[in-house]
Amino acid sequence: MELPDFHIPHAEKIEWMIETNGWALEPVAADPDSNPPMPSYAYSIGMPGAVGFPDVAVFGLTPVAANGLVTLVADACRGGTEIPVGVELVGLLDNELRCLFAPIDIEEHASFFTTAASWFRGAPFQMVQLLFPDRNGFLPYEAGYEQRMRLAQPVLGQLTD
Repeated sequence: MELPDFHIPHAEKIEWMIETNGWALEPVAADPDSNPPMPSYAYSIGMPGAVGFPDVAVFGLTPVAANGLVTLVADACRGGTEIPVGVELVGLLDNELRCLFAPIDIEEHASFFTTAASWFRGAPFQMVQLLFPDRNGFLPYEAGYEQRMRLAQPVLGQLTD
C-alpha cells in the first residue's frame, strides 16, 4: 500500500499556522559551516496582527522550547500585559529570571528572516530578539555570561544604554 503524499508547500504551512494559531513559528537549523557558526533559531511570523507585539526571534533553543517562549509572549499579550521593548524585565520567565526584547534591524539582518520577508511580501515588519539568561542569570551582553553560550545566543538585537 502506498502512503498518501502529505507534502504541503512551505507557504501553505505558514498560512495554516497563522489561521489556526494567529501566528506561525519558523525554525531554522544550525549552520555549523558558516563563519562564525550559526546556531539554530526560531522566529514568529504574524504576532503583530495576532497580539499587537512585534515578531519574536529566539536563538540557541530547540524549536519546541522556542515555541514555548513565543507562546508565553503571545499569551501574556492576549491577557493584556504590555511588554516593553529594549528594557530588562522580570516576571515573564520562571524563577524571576530577567529577559530583554531587543529590536532587530531587519534590513541589516534580512538573511535571518527570509520566510517572514516573503510572508509580508516585502512590506516592512518588526522583529525583536528575546534575550534570555544563562543558568547563572547573566544575559548575553553581560560580562559574566557563560562563554560557551555566546555562539548559541548571538545578540542581533540592538541594545540601548
